[in-house]
Amino acid sequence: MMMALTSMDACFLNKPKSFPIKTLEIIPSIKPRISIFSNNTRKKRSSLSCCHLGSPVPEDDSKPSMDADWRSFRARLVAGELASRPEDPVAGEDNLSPPDTVGDKWAHPLHEPERGCLLIATDKLDGVHIFERTVILVLSMGPVGPTGIIMNRPSLMSIKETRSTALDVAGIFSDMPLFFGGPVEEGLFLVGPEPKKGTEDGVEKSGVFEEVMKGLYYGTKESVGCAGEMVKRKVVKAGDFRFFDGCCGWEKDQLKGEIRAGYWRVAACSPTVIGVNAVGTAELWEEILGLMDQRKVR
Repeated sequence: MMMALTSMDACFLNKPKSFPIKTLEIIPSIKPRISIFSNNTRKKRSSLSCCHLGSPVPEDDSKPSMDADWRSFRARLVAGELASRPEDPVAGEDNLSPPDTVGDKWAHPLHEPERGCLLIATDKLDGVHIFERTVILVLSMGPVGPTGIIMNRPSLMSIKETRSTALDVAGIFSDMPLFFGGPVEEGLFLVGPEPKKGTEDGVEKSGVFEEVMKGLYYGTKESVGCAGEMVKRKVVKAGDFRFFDGCCGWEKDQLKGEIRAGYWRVAACSPTVIGVNAVGTAELWEEILGLMDQRKVR
């Protein structure tokens, strides 16, 4: 059985024996796929059209709507349901309906994975060095299988220090930190521009990158040239990007099997919990579990 490893694996896999034999069949991306983002599952854009920022890309009717508020609406429903369950119910006592509001930061469990959800490693992955106490952001639930990136591993080097040009264009991103995203070889980045009142989201308007959740997008090494062009045109700042060496990938039904086996908890969360500023945060695992285990979504 072979694994697809990135150039940063040496930073996290000091000993090959860190993978217990009994866990090999359940670890994500143990079965490497030929291409995580195959050409037949992604829209092709030429370098000219992807950097033509003046005209928005037409809507793709085959994609589910990423309406700004549907996640918050669902979170309010979950909060109301949880709050209406008394811890010590009294017979004959009416339960008052809770307010249908949620705060700025919230997270709640999901039964099934979806684009933009989080996978929270359980104690069954303790001892598995790459995935122990990880938080994985699911970027895509495409026909090839789910793909995600590890959000809470620290950066140990910059793009310049890797001497790789795959994620850099004309030195624009050379000083940016490079984070370990998973054991499948792939160059990816997240971009989350800081919202400004009264101005449009230039990243969304461009249609260059794939939206994960409201205000958060991802791109691959094929679109990093467009990212550099957008920085030059001041559509977005270089500091709004986070770059990853590697990602996590599953075959079509593999992830659901791992969830049923208890290796992952699935969660939805607010953009304030999992934005680009959360990348590399060691406390993210504890924070999200704390939000999920509260009786009310906050």
